[in-house]
Amino acid sequence: MRKWIGGTAALIGLAAYGFFGFVPGIVERGMNRNTGATWPVSDAARALHKRLSIIDLHSDTLLWKRDLLSETAQGHVDLKRLETGNVALQVFSSVTKTPRGQNYERNSGDTDNITPLVIAQAQPVRTWRSLLERSLWHAEKLHDAEQRAGGRLRIIKTPQDLAGLLADRAAGRRVTGALLSTEGGQNLEGNVANVARLHAAGFRMLGLAHFFDTDLAGSMAGEKQGGLTPLGAAVVREAERRGMIIDVAHSSAAAFADVLKIATRPVVVSHGGVKGACDTPRNLTDDQLRALSANGGVIGIGYWDAAVCQPTPEATARAILHAIRIAGIDHVGLGSDYDGGTTVGFDTAHLDAVTQALLAAGLSDADIAKVMGGNAARLLAAGLAPR
Repeated sequence: MRKWIGGTAALIGLAAYGFFGFVPGIVERGMNRNTGATWPVSDAARALHKRLSIIDLHSDTLLWKRDLLSETAQGHVDLKRLETGNVALQVFSSVTKTPRGQNYERNSGDTDNITPLVIAQAQPVRTWRSLLERSLWHAEKLHDAEQRAGGRLRIIKTPQDLAGLLADRAAGRRVTGALLSTEGGQNLEGNVANVARLHAAGFRMLGLAHFFDTDLAGSMAGEKQGGLTPLGAAVVREAERRGMIIDVAHSSAAAFADVLKIATRPVVVSHGGVKGACDTPRNLTDDQLRALSANGGVIGIGYWDAAVCQPTPEATARAILHAIRIAGIDHVGLGSDYDGGTTVGFDTAHLDAVTQALLAAGLSDADIAKVMGGNAARLLAAGLAPR
């Protein structure tokens, strides 16, 4: 009997090791893909790329059971690849819930894909049922990476932090900035007071919706796709007061318009595309681009197929050029959606392919500098200051 019990326990332990040790990686490898294509980069583009202060407004890397400081071919982002790609600042989003059967047309908020992933990744039990705790855990992961990075990774929370980061990089210091964001406001769990908890944990950007309608705002892929709710309006005001930038990526057209009516600071569309270059439900219309420009905001153009129709540097450049024509050169940036269940044609180590595509499209060095990070830096500097 003892041998039978011992053998059963060993099998259970082995199964648990396999589940917790291997399943998360298998899931991620099936979702965060790279086509493996190579893109020629000229000496001129490579030299320009090294001089840029590059800011990516959206990556979902914290969702996965990976160490930012470990070099790996898995996914799209880690610290070494950020350094190789000359990224000055990466915005890391906290994904806390996604619907089953996720699509760009219509999703219910009644189901959740993230809970099984949270359990499989052996996250703290407090994160298994609380969306707020999932975000706080993501913040803890990033702060832990910062502490272990030996000065190579620095979390940005204030305009002074941002200015210091850019100055240190200009002086040749090896440091990459990181900023915390939320992928939808469902992690507030219906309580505006939780804005303060996220802020205290280091979050400085706040999305209102993801692939489903929330109690803050409708989603462009939700069932009702309604506008900003009274709770959502209160959250916008509180977030702005504390120095958190409002992200209207994924927001419905009605919610997008409602936010711009009450926002007192520039907002961001952290990751997406434009219908004028790729007509998918995910992307902004020209009228929305004009409204974003009037607000002083910035759209981060992505690299995956639903954003730009083809996962190539040239497709991303076409979307950027269209956004510039409609919104103006000061309102366009980068928003990769790396590690967000996306298939891309290049990871963050090879962002010089975008610089090459923009040069080939005829954009000047000065305008490329704005798109690759200058516009995002201006938006962050203005939005991070408490009111």
